[in-house]
Amino acid sequence: MPGIHHVTAITGDVQRCVDFYVGVLGLRFIKKTVNFDVPDTYHIYFGDYLGTPGTAMTFFGWPHLPARRAGSGQVTVVAFAVPERSLDFWSGRLRELGVGADRKDRFATGVIAFEDPDGIQLELVGQSSDERWVAWPASSVDPDHQVRGFHSVGLGVREEEPCTRFLTETMAFRETGREGGRIRFETGAGGPHAVLEVLVEPGAQVGEEAVGTVHHVAWRATDDAHEVAWREVLLSAGRQVTPVIERKYFRSIYFREPGGVLFEVATDQPGFTVDEAPEALGSALQLPPQYEGQREDLKFNLPPIVVPTVAGSGAGR
Repeated sequence: MPGIHHVTAITGDVQRCVDFYVGVLGLRFIKKTVNFDVPDTYHIYFGDYLGTPGTAMTFFGWPHLPARRAGSGQVTVVAFAVPERSLDFWSGRLRELGVGADRKDRFATGVIAFEDPDGIQLELVGQSSDERWVAWPASSVDPDHQVRGFHSVGLGVREEEPCTRFLTETMAFRETGREGGRIRFETGAGGPHAVLEVLVEPGAQVGEEAVGTVHHVAWRATDDAHEVAWREVLLSAGRQVTPVIERKYFRSIYFREPGGVLFEVATDQPGFTVDEAPEALGSALQLPPQYEGQREDLKFNLPPIVVPTVAGSGAGR
């Protein structure tokens, strides 16, 4: 598979989340819809100008859940790719906007580590590619410095061997390095968007679905046939896999790797412009067909969202 499709996390405050990812990180608010399984709650999306696969960070707005730190069996770190030349810019921007951050080097690459307002561990990695990224001209961040989508995700697991064997033998990842307790794997052509790191912590507490945690990471399938082929591979490997599920913007299957992390495989098509023109992405509440009859009730129950146009709205925790 080519790499990461999207990452979905849980926020306790949708407006604060929008303020941070748009106002601080400069991502575009590309879709406002509902959780397809819990339609009285938001599902919001951020990304590049088009929400290109590999750039979309999404959130379930579930304020009813407690807030907890991530644990084993979860994605514990989400890393975004930025140009190497932009690390000084980002260090300064985060400092000016009141976001505490640490600068370090890993695998001979500069990294800035910080948290979002819900406590999700984020990183900016100075290794990026513009190959599939589309700049958002209206961002508060200049295109030279904008986030290029994902670099990698870090999986928290208690045992190394079951997870790494599954990644290499079933999912065709290849190990490309070890450093500081991290085991790095790459898929497809490798590089940004295609990196996964396994973080082994034998005594870590098992993670729970909570505010401030990542719900799942999705990997790209180039088309429907590719996804069906992956489902057969996973079933043959003994994984419990859902049927293909229609998610309007992509089609998905879900399963857990042996360490407990929830994986999705999502198709690149049809994308986020299926129900809104590129210039209008994120401007209106979009619903799957089965909920259109409830539109007015859902509008009443869902709090309004204001998308910031000024850098720094909602910065800090």
